[in-house]
Amino acid sequence: MRSRQHTALGLAAAACLILSGCTNAADWNANRSSQIHSYDTSSIQAQPDIIATLPQGALDDGVLDVAASTDYAPAEFLDPSGKAVGYDVDLTNAIAAVLGVKGKVHTAEFDSIIASIGSKYDAGISSFTVTPERTAEVDMTTYINVGSRFNVQAGNPKGVETSDHLKLCGRTIGVQVGTDQETAMRKAADECSEAGKGVLSVRAYSKQSEATTGLVGGTIDATYSDSTVAGYAVELTDGQIVTLGEVEDAAPQGVVTSKADPQFTAAIQAAVQYLMDQGIWQKILDNWGVKDAALTTAELNPAVKE
Repeated sequence: MRSRQHTALGLAAAACLILSGCTNAADWNANRSSQIHSYDTSSIQAQPDIIATLPQGALDDGVLDVAASTDYAPAEFLDPSGKAVGYDVDLTNAIAAVLGVKGKVHTAEFDSIIASIGSKYDAGISSFTVTPERTAEVDMTTYINVGSRFNVQAGNPKGVETSDHLKLCGRTIGVQVGTDQETAMRKAADECSEAGKGVLSVRAYSKQSEATTGLVGGTIDATYSDSTVAGYAVELTDGQIVTLGEVEDAAPQGVVTSKADPQFTAAIQAAVQYLMDQGIWQKILDNWGVKDAALTTAELNPAVKE
């Protein structure tokens, strides 16, 4: 659920080791960069039937130029060397391979991307949630559903129950400042108070990774974040934490293309559908620890709730 206020699992989390509550969390922080393994798209074959649908002159330079705000792991972020990585980056390269070209990801400010599609960039693949406002301006081809999800320590030793937010009363939940999850937990805290139940303590962190460190160290009972971030945290901690409960309030995200070029959009949609049909898209998400998120139909501008 990407808006300007979004949950990011940035690579700067090692700095949290100086914070109180980071005890017993050093192991997972120390090895994070070694766990960044992009999906190998080199074996994906170009598909002549899809390439034939491209408009004349499209991608003649041999490059699919895609914009992304590379600050949102595990979708799109920079590795320690400054290279763009993540499942959206892998998707870019996979689409490019199907179209017989190379993919190139350009780091851009999130709020600037849509205005530059069709002029500066061929597409935007940056965790854009499909909204009526966006589809009125650009075309969006869906590929993933992202919602919110809880993490707890492996084995759930504290017996956290997430099926109803009122069951979190008396718990301490970690969130990132300014996210939808913080809003939801503060609302739940108010409901606990109104119901005369135990205090739900909401501990807000500047980075989601700091909340994860608090959970590994046992200073909080659970974290609440974007579902893709929650899944990636499991991978980064080598299973010291797990996801709990179902994905809540899921919404589709889409590849952004220009409405001025419906033929190009159709080719992108066909490429995404091919990756879905071949199971490649699911493998890309599996590589990043993202579960229960892959869509199986690349739908153009689906109707969504306001």
